[in-house]
Amino acid sequence: MGHGADVEASVRQKFVALKSGLSERMRRLWAGAEAESLGHGGVALVARATGIAISTVRAGRDELRHERHPRRRRDGAPVARPVGREPRRSAVEPKPLVKDRRVGGGRRALEVVHPKLVSILESLVEPVTRGDPESVLRWTCKSTRALADELFHGHEIRISHQKVGTLLRDLGYSLQATSKTVEGSQHPDRNAQFENIKTKSERFLGAGLPVISVDTKKKELVGNFRNAGREWRPEGAPELVDVHDFPDDAIGKAIPYGVYDVGENSGFVSVGTDHDTPVFAVTSIEAWWKRVGCKRYPEARKILITADAGGSNSYRSRVWKAELQRLADRYELSIHVSHLPPGTSKWNKIEHRLFSFITINWRGRPLRTYETVIRSIGATTTRDGLVVRASLDRRRYPTGKKVSPKEMRALKVEKDAFHGDWNYAILPRAQQQA
Repeated sequence: MGHGADVEASVRQKFVALKSGLSERMRRLWAGAEAESLGHGGVALVARATGIAISTVRAGRDELRHERHPRRRRDGAPVARPVGREPRRSAVEPKPLVKDRRVGGGRRALEVVHPKLVSILESLVEPVTRGDPESVLRWTCKSTRALADELFHGHEIRISHQKVGTLLRDLGYSLQATSKTVEGSQHPDRNAQFENIKTKSERFLGAGLPVISVDTKKKELVGNFRNAGREWRPEGAPELVDVHDFPDDAIGKAIPYGVYDVGENSGFVSVGTDHDTPVFAVTSIEAWWKRVGCKRYPEARKILITADAGGSNSYRSRVWKAELQRLADRYELSIHVSHLPPGTSKWNKIEHRLFSFITINWRGRPLRTYETVIRSIGATTTRDGLVVRASLDRRRYPTGKKVSPKEMRALKVEKDAFHGDWNYAILPRAQQQA
């Protein structure tokens, strides 16, 4: 019989209907009978459904088993008890209880014996808000065993680590990892910049002009290394990878710079092998324009780029602007750029519309060669029709390139009235643009 949610609900329903009329012993025997009928896993299921301790359910089951199958000798006669002393009992021969304890009998709960137990436990788990901020358990001893040990040695409360876990669950605690949600101080013009980007994007898309989101994906080591995630493979035949991910053992590193076309829901990724520099970033954008953009938007003379505030496409980078000027001059394009406010890179469209699906597509697959990287990126699709192209760029992109103040003055940069450092247009110098 399956031990699904419907079975558990059925057991719970029967227990609620019967428990008021059952004595302590009959509750134990009924729970044991239910567990026995369910087979493997029945004890745990009945305990979850009824709230009866798992040891009590197991005791009831074993008691029923013993009554049905008492110990006998080989000739079939019952085992005679030694005179003058109690026989030894095995785990499957619990002592039957012939009478019930009075209501309220038995050992008192620890919470009753030690009324301050719960508050002391909370002060150990959350010392900053509920107790001593200098508690030694603050960072080092949050396991249930360590908490039980501290309760015994520090407060003379003898308690098992299982009971500590039960109390913590009753208090609403659970095992949790850290969560990246704190973004630090927010720029006062953050929301205004998002509204500005939205308005500008809608204006470009409405006019049939390209709007692209750009960024560099996390660098990946290329080699026989473990890649997070799992994929379907024949049972017992996992991909065998190196124990350690030493960079010296890698073929190289893959640096994917992506261009996501917002209007067409398509992506282009240039995989570099050298350094993530502004020159590499603009070269990747140029590759997209030559292979995809100019064919998709043959009449377009303007383009809008949304990018993070930092990295190879930082709004502070002189090289980034100088390279965009080169691109504008070569293709006679007016390149409008809007940077996301600092600390908001996760809101860049390319992150959740392109990069996230690339990560899903190659999860659990070792990126042994650059060809594997390119094929994995190019095979990325979604139900919404995402199409991705990828190419390998083995050119060298040395770091440390400088742009002098004189060269900066020669650039044709027009800053917007609102946050000109984040919003600007780089116009081709061959002709005057409106």
